Amino acid sequence: MSDGNEGRRLLPPMAALNSFAAAARLGGFSRAGEAVGLTQSAVSRQVALLEDWVQAPLFDRAGRRVTLNAQGRAYAAEIAPALERIRRATARVAGGRPTNTLDIATLPSFGMRWLAPRLPRLTARHPELVVNLAARTYPLEMVEERFDAAIDFGRPEWPGMVHELLFREAAIPVCAPAWLAQNPIREAADLLGKPLLFQTSRRGAWDQWLRVAGVEAPPVPSGPSFEHFLMLAQAAAAGAGAALVPSFLIGPELESGSLVCPLSIPLTSDDAYYLVRPEGVENPALERFCDWIVEEARGAGAA
Repeated sequence: MSDGNEGRRLLPPMAALNSFAAAARLGGFSRAGEAVGLTQSAVSRQVALLEDWVQAPLFDRAGRRVTLNAQGRAYAAEIAPALERIRRATARVAGGRPTNTLDIATLPSFGMRWLAPRLPRLTARHPELVVNLAARTYPLEMVEERFDAAIDFGRPEWPGMVHELLFREAAIPVCAPAWLAQNPIREAADLLGKPLLFQTSRRGAWDQWLRVAGVEAPPVPSGPSFEHFLMLAQAAAAGAGAALVPSFLIGPELESGSLVCPLSIPLTSDDAYYLVRPEGVENPALERFCDWIVEEARGAGAA
């Protein structure tokens, strides 16, 4: 076989690579299909084509369930940065986007309360940078929208990405002063049986907080839930009940007195806020933004 034919054999079809990368990143064919605009069965066929091309299984299959195997994880880690470089090179040629412009996906409450108020300091240091912020509840599922980086919360388990630790959070119980007057809270157990509000993705937070506070009790009954922390904080300020909210998000409410903290018992975890960006992508503007936001987070913390 000639060198040219060998080179072509080692370059699988782009559709197969893209489908595999999405399935590896999102943990399944269905969600990958939503990301790349294909049906679940079409993604499955593309992945099977790639496995036939490389002569190796990349997913372990058990009925309808698929799990990325060790060989698949290694392959995904290798090709993800290359695919991202191709996307960005194409975007620069096709779209003509200025090299000083960045598109950053951020969790809504984080972007509103922590990041946006700090952007004037970024402008003072790097007046040449233009930063566009977009609110996304699940930023890392939005890679297909071609963001330069994303702010996400969790643990650094995303393949093909560089994770810059910003900070961890401490969630505290808060409520409206009038609600507290009607529902005196002198110790953690006093919250049992009271109206409790929940954040949608952290429904077990009250149970965790009670354990930290030393209260042994059955699981807390589910109450009203809110997708965004600032919605949760507003509901608590309106007197709907008590809520667990990261303290760095509600500084203005605590300062104004619209929210009060009846018990200074914080809930912390190993999860943290990260700036997440594609591995192996050279972008001087992004490097400057990354250096700045890490310095902000390390210097000011979550205050």
